[in-house]
Amino acid sequence: RSSDLDMPLLIDGRRVDLSSSVLELRDSHPCLLETARALTSKPAEIVEPKGLLYVQQREFAVTTPSDRSVSVLGSEDATTCHLLVVRHTGSGAVCLAHCDGSDTEDEVSMIMSCMNSFSNKLDGGRLELHLVGGFSDDRHLSQALTKQLVSAFDRQKDDIHLVTFCVSELNDKVENSIHFPIIYGIAVNVQTAEIYNATFQEKGPEEDLRSARILTGG
Repeated sequence: RSSDLDMPLLIDGRRVDLSSSVLELRDSHPCLLETARALTSKPAEIVEPKGLLYVQQREFAVTTPSDRSVSVLGSEDATTCHLLVVRHTGSGAVCLAHCDGSDTEDEVSMIMSCMNSFSNKLDGGRLELHLVGGFSDDRHLSQALTKQLVSAFDRQKDDIHLVTFCVSELNDKVENSIHFPIIYGIAVNVQTAEIYNATFQEKGPEEDLRSARILTGG
């Protein structure tokens, strides 16, 4: 296959069927249900500010284990939004993004461009994708964003392995007949690659300034 062709998004070495719903993908790949249950079964951990780089809506951050300032990437306040982690298992480069569907194609392309600049393919390894967020909302915004992200990653020039798929119906709970997300926030340990349900005491640096940029469409 020539290098200018798109490479697929894979689950267990098989190409993702883009026509499948979230529940159909879950049923076709039991490993996705296992990882989703492992994530949603644990309560949110409070992440201390030291070593944390907090990612706000419409932002992403990329770092590597050699970074002496950042040991944890994190984000929360996701309802219909999705949080994603891309990690290269060879270099250890890791990205966390908070996606709201405003410009998914360009956002995913920028994420992959940054990941490739931080990853040396001579290190071996593979690119792994973790998607978390959304719920069974009445307007089906979560499901639409899940589809957008899966399709966008499937069109990239690298093989990407979908490992965690805790989205939409797989991140949903019902209380008094009202649907809510189970997980609103996640953190990723840059050194160990552990991804976990998280909440944050501080959301800096410059939380107010960065939030204003989002509200004004910056």
